[in-house]
Amino acid sequence: MLTIPLPRIGTWDAWRDAARACLAARTPPEDILWNYDNGEGELFATDLPAPVVRGTVKVPADFVEMAKWVVWHNDPQRFARLYAMLWRLRLDKGLMTDRADADLAKLRQMEKAVHRCKHKMRAFVRFRDLRTGGPRRSFAAWFEPTHHTLEPNAPFFARRFADMDWMIVTPDVTADFNNGKLTFHPGREKPDLPDDAAEELWGTYFKNIFNPARLKVKAMTSEMPRKYWKNMPEAQHIPDMIANAEARVREMAEAAPTLAPARVARIREQLNETPQPASWNLLDAGLQTCTRCPLHGPATQVVPGTGPRDAALMIVGEQPGDAEDSLGQPFVGPAGQLFDRLAAQAGLDRDAAFVTNAVKHFKFKHGTKRRIHQNPNRSEVQHCKFWLDTERALVKPKLILALGATALASLTGDGNGLLKRRGQIEAAPDGTPIFVTVHPSYLLRLPDHESAAAETAFTQDLRAATNHLAALSSSG
Repeated sequence: MLTIPLPRIGTWDAWRDAARACLAARTPPEDILWNYDNGEGELFATDLPAPVVRGTVKVPADFVEMAKWVVWHNDPQRFARLYAMLWRLRLDKGLMTDRADADLAKLRQMEKAVHRCKHKMRAFVRFRDLRTGGPRRSFAAWFEPTHHTLEPNAPFFARRFADMDWMIVTPDVTADFNNGKLTFHPGREKPDLPDDAAEELWGTYFKNIFNPARLKVKAMTSEMPRKYWKNMPEAQHIPDMIANAEARVREMAEAAPTLAPARVARIREQLNETPQPASWNLLDAGLQTCTRCPLHGPATQVVPGTGPRDAALMIVGEQPGDAEDSLGQPFVGPAGQLFDRLAAQAGLDRDAAFVTNAVKHFKFKHGTKRRIHQNPNRSEVQHCKFWLDTERALVKPKLILALGATALASLTGDGNGLLKRRGQIEAAPDGTPIFVTVHPSYLLRLPDHESAAAETAFTQDLRAATNHLAALSSSG
């Protein structure tokens, strides 16, 4: 049996090169032992080097995109599972589109778990100021990810915090960003980080933005699992906030002012004439208290747009789904995951885009065990257009990608004839170009024999939008 060592740092590059070589040499999966980070080998394994690639080895792009995330999963069998799938792809080129295949389904679950871990790291890493007195600010953080996600996630932090030096320490790997250079080192035990006065201020802010009237403990712990609390300074306040929520709601109700009926009517008439918030803080506050249409009542929470607030590309979908309503983030459910996969194939960087929806609350059918999605009506879209227009005004994107008829209706006033308008460039009222295509949920509703061609066409749309954005950017 051939033993192939894989390092803890640089795992993806090492596995990719070895897998290509083994595939070119026609080495079957059962003859390979993948030895990660000098783990225990097998009695009769050899230490022979992997075969050298001779000729071209063609690998499906969607497999590569999946594999580059699965290798960071904590499953010891992840490398063997990936190579076994790669071995099967030699003879079955359509395997990556077979949703009934158990091996592929397992790899997709692992990919999803790594993406979730990646997003949790981005949300819950808490830096402490080291106050070194140098020319650049210096920070450090301790984090305990579920999977080996620091290395693939570190470039995100390098882009976001490029103006400071920082270090993220995990038990697995340490990422060090110093003077603009990112390096990786072995993990270690939790360092003794200094106290940070900003943590007390952050805790005060966290307590004051907490709305006890909208407390849903299950949804909160799903989005912010308890395993991360011990490294988050604000989490120390959560037990008391939950325990006192009911009493605070009663206090708020008793202290709420009352308005005369005539005044209420006049205020409601003026709602559609309210000036747009002039800042992100006002937008965020307005969204959290929005009651412009009845959808706010049954929904778990509002789902605002996310992404760089100066993004060149804005992606607009229809409305949050069940997963988005629970997590409070757009495009994290099945349609969002499909979009991410196809966008990666098209070269569209979702992390560089501002992603939002035409409608900010989840509309669903009541009276069933599962919350069944319902399309928002014209009135609901029109009421929520206020928030989408505000996001557009603040982001000022160079291009808007409209996904589906609801997004198109909110952006242009007309959502009819989507398939005829697909692939075309239209314009928002302020002149911003809009690239028109379908919503990824449309692809999920297609029968299996149509899905592969539809996904290819959608990927082509995303690639065309990416190219159009590049042309706009190059022209200034």
